[in-house]
Amino acid sequence: MKKITKKQYIKFTIAAILYGLFILWMQNGWLTLGYIIIADVFLTKYIPWGAWKRSKNPKIRNILEWADDIIFALIAVYFINIFFFQNYQIPSSSLEKSLLVGDYLFVSKLSYGPRVPNTPISFPLVQNTLPILNCKSYLSWPEWGYKRVKGFGHVKRNDIVVFNFPAGDTVALNIQNPDYYTLEALYGRERLHREKGTFGEIIYRPVDKRENYVKRCVGMPGDTLQIINNQLYIDGILQQDPEHMQLDYYIQTDGSQITEEQFRLLDVSRDERELVSNNGQYNEMLAEAGFTPDANGQFGIIYNVPLTRKAVEIAKKLPCVKNVILEPDGWQGGVYPLNYQTGWSRDNYGPIWIPKKGTTIPLDEYNMALYGRCIHYEGNKWEIKNNKVFINGKEATSYTFQYDYYWMMGDNRHRSADSRSWGFVPEDHVVGKPLLIWLSIDKDRGWFEGHIRWNRMFRRVEAD
Repeated sequence: MKKITKKQYIKFTIAAILYGLFILWMQNGWLTLGYIIIADVFLTKYIPWGAWKRSKNPKIRNILEWADDIIFALIAVYFINIFFFQNYQIPSSSLEKSLLVGDYLFVSKLSYGPRVPNTPISFPLVQNTLPILNCKSYLSWPEWGYKRVKGFGHVKRNDIVVFNFPAGDTVALNIQNPDYYTLEALYGRERLHREKGTFGEIIYRPVDKRENYVKRCVGMPGDTLQIINNQLYIDGILQQDPEHMQLDYYIQTDGSQITEEQFRLLDVSRDERELVSNNGQYNEMLAEAGFTPDANGQFGIIYNVPLTRKAVEIAKKLPCVKNVILEPDGWQGGVYPLNYQTGWSRDNYGPIWIPKKGTTIPLDEYNMALYGRCIHYEGNKWEIKNNKVFINGKEATSYTFQYDYYWMMGDNRHRSADSRSWGFVPEDHVVGKPLLIWLSIDKDRGWFEGHIRWNRMFRRVEAD
């Protein structure tokens, strides 16, 4: 063994201190074994870590140098992505106009504390499926339990939160929207597993490999939440609407079509505009909304679009507009809990209590419909036999929650698949908090007419 220089001791000391701070943050004593590797890299050098640099063949040396740089970059990206921040693109309009389709976000893992990955061996920057190869981007073993290390704070009411989709634990690969549980309610479990040509393989995904969603947290653990005529109440107290909250409206014109410039004035994208008066399936809904057909049974020109309060006032002042009417509450199916008659709907929902860690509830038919999936999220198997509840094979009359849960909703209230559709978000599914919009692309516009939304670049994401 060569003599250890003072410079080596200094490098080792710096690395050891930084690694020690990381161990304290992770609170995992097994990580101290890493000091053996650090000592060998900087001091003893029993393992020839840089032997490739002594190769006399320049081509081999050049290839290995590239491989060394790529491996180092992948490890660095993996580490940053897990513990500090990740990039996220807004794929749908559920949070319009607070966040827009085409916004690219930096999501902070430190805001709520990063999770130790459930699947530590995975390819960085890929959620669950490798592109082109169309195979899993992670190894199912080892799979670790839930652990979150200390961050800067906790989820607060009205925070915009990125989280793993809870109902994405089971996935029918050929039809991933709607989710598996909705498909099961529509077609039955046996058919889903039998007709693989239609639905594809039914697979399980660990928590950290379920799809990422972004919504606003409107309900906290222990809250009782209710929606009455699109107004949100927490513990019986009316809550203030988000500044950019949208609802769906019908806009009736004088017979002329709304122009592109007018739609832009209303801030309605092309994907959100629907001409419904020439579609017979909407006739009953239009009549229910208060529109009267002419002698030929026609309603003229009527659009269905999402609008903010400000946009509603603008729409009423457009010269071609005759009427602006809020879309009636017609969505009674597909609300959580599925396969249980609550009488709740999209615009009139609850009251529903949000589970809080340490709270015990009795187990009856109603509570199992509401909270059975939470029991499942906490690693339990349950069934009902002879009107009795069995958890992990043992009869149970009560259950104590191990996690806190949250209620997530989109600001685009009539076009958001959120907790009203699939229920509660467990604390172990929380990924992080969007902090910054670093890029925003408007696919409805060309490069020289606003394709890049410069006014949104490097804008902070603020909670209302």
